[in-house]
Amino acid sequence: MRIVFMGTGEIALPTLRWLLDHAGEEGGEVVAVYTQPDKPVGRKQVLTPPAIKVLAEEKGVPVFQPEKLRGDDAALAAFAALRPDLAVVMAYGQILPRSLIRTPAIACVNLHASLLPRHRGAAPIQAAIRDGDAETGITLMHVVPKLDAGDMILKKTLPIRPQDTGGSLHDRLADLGPETIAAGLRLFREGAATAEPQQESLVTHTGKLGREDGVIDWSRGAAEIERLIRAYDPWPGTTTCLTSGGERKILKIHPYARVSSGGNAAPGTVLASQGALLVQCGDAALELTGDLQLEGRKRLPVAEFLRGSAIPVGTILGQGEIAV
Repeated sequence: MRIVFMGTGEIALPTLRWLLDHAGEEGGEVVAVYTQPDKPVGRKQVLTPPAIKVLAEEKGVPVFQPEKLRGDDAALAAFAALRPDLAVVMAYGQILPRSLIRTPAIACVNLHASLLPRHRGAAPIQAAIRDGDAETGITLMHVVPKLDAGDMILKKTLPIRPQDTGGSLHDRLADLGPETIAAGLRLFREGAATAEPQQESLVTHTGKLGREDGVIDWSRGAAEIERLIRAYDPWPGTTTCLTSGGERKILKIHPYARVSSGGNAAPGTVLASQGALLVQCGDAALELTGDLQLEGRKRLPVAEFLRGSAIPVGTILGQGEIAV
């Protein structure tokens, strides 16, 4: 079974590593890896390869990095020349053209980091925490031109822990990838893979996140905001606007926080600011117990932050929001 792996995001690294080391046990061989082109990184804009490329080259596997597969006849011909039996896609970063999807002799499959049909789209990990899901997982599915809409082959589930952040859940799902693809390869080898259509009435969508998505609306419920703080750590982060001495600045809020009893103050009002920061939300209060970071300053534990940058009781966070 000739396998072409297509991935770019770091969530795909454990799956590629497993395929490179163990695919032969299931009758497979990785004959090529596709990933996104090298990109400038950091202040000095150093051209840096994706970690997927580094790993593949360490193992001596050919790497292809087309800027865009759609409309590139030469790139599509190069893919076909590999004579793939199976294409395995995970966080690749491009929509695949129909002609490429049809090229593998067995299937073109994708490992998607949610329990489809819930959370199709670009940010399923953050969405699962933000929306209060009890569990998430990875769905192995057939690739179709419509985003994340293909028939499902199998699922592996993972409980979401109360302390999970977007970052920690990303890493746990990454570690679930090898188990998922191992089970999939076994089914393909035995000719036992089935395909279950997604129930369209259960579909939810989650788009690509930007910094603006992390701006806190204090009129929302305290439990909802608590989940948001965890879901959007490390990206895009959660922020609010702090006005002090007539100057408005962005205050970044890092995990963790806990729901507490509140009062009748307006949403965003600081109820206490000794050792921890207690903020009124729409239905209760939220005690911020993690780190805080004021625009232009370093990140500090909340107690240390408040010793150096007092936030008086009665201050209303979020007033006069500024672009982030």
